[in-house]
Amino acid sequence: QVQLVESGGGLVQAGGSLRLSCAASESIFRANAMGWYRQAPGRQRELVARIISGGSTRYADSVKGRFTISRDNAKNTVSLQMNSLKPEDTAVYYCNLDDFGIDYWGKGTLVTVSS
Repeated sequence: QVQLVESGGGLVQAGGSLRLSCAASESIFRANAMGWYRQAPGRQRELVARIISGGSTRYADSVKGRFTISRDNAKNTVSLQMNSLKPEDTAVYYCNLDDFGIDYWGKGTLVTVSS
C-alpha cells in the first residue's frame, strides 16, 4: 500500500506563498494521477489541483493563476506551489494518488492564512 506524506504547511499572511510537498513510498510513475485536495472546517473536501500521468493539469477555479502543481516521477513527489494566498485558502491540504480507481491519501498538512 502506498504511503503519502505531506509537508510544507504552516502559517502565512495573506499575499504570501507556501510550497507543499508530498512524498510517496513507492513509484508514482504508473499512477493515473496525483492531486491535492483541501478541507476547511465545516466544509467538504474539495479538489485543488490534479496532474495526470501525461502531465495535463486541472485546477479549481478558485486557485487558477495562483497555484501550480507539479510532479517528479524520479523522486516520487508531487508539489503544490501556492502564491497570493488568501484567508479562504485556509484548510487541511491532502495529497492524493489515483491508482486507476484506487485512491490513496496522506494525513494532511494544515495551511493557515491570516488576514
